[in-house]
Amino acid sequence: MIELTGWEPLGISVDWAAIEAELGVPLPADYKELYEAFGGGVFSDSVYFLGRDEGISFDLLRQWRVSLSVDQDNTSKDLSAADPYATYVPGGKGLVEWGSTEWADEYCWLIDANQPGDYPILARSHDVGGWHRYDISTSEFLYRILADADFQPFGIAQYHLGTTFTPGSGDPMDVRPL
Repeated sequence: MIELTGWEPLGISVDWAAIEAELGVPLPADYKELYEAFGGGVFSDSVYFLGRDEGISFDLLRQWRVSLSVDQDNTSKDLSAADPYATYVPGGKGLVEWGSTEWADEYCWLIDANQPGDYPILARSHDVGGWHRYDISTSEFLYRILADADFQPFGIAQYHLGTTFTPGSGDPMDVRPL
């Protein structure tokens, strides 16, 4: 990803132990490396990458907490915004969103506390129904979105948006992707 974007790694220091303690599972190692190099922000002006401590917009834990709250406050327990999945609850199985697009595509890990280290990616496109499962790393999935025009329905390379990265501003007014 660094070579693809021409990005100079930031070397962000993160208290992963605290984040993983709240989630109750370790996060994917390659995701942590991506975040430490890039921080939260936007790839190719359209793919939002969630991290930590980047303000409202790009904060993975904040986004997860909101999704969890919505799922838990839902009066109709048969429905979830991630249907047929639910938002991950510590000790259980469910989705944690780590990315999205300006077109409302969603990128999540399907986390199962009983299978730490197994992080299949579930993605859904706003215009193609249902979830798609990918048994690849977060960095490979993100790379394919940006560089592989044939990676459908999620590849954006055919739109010639470039392979740039813009760090999250942390500005409270910058509220996308929530």
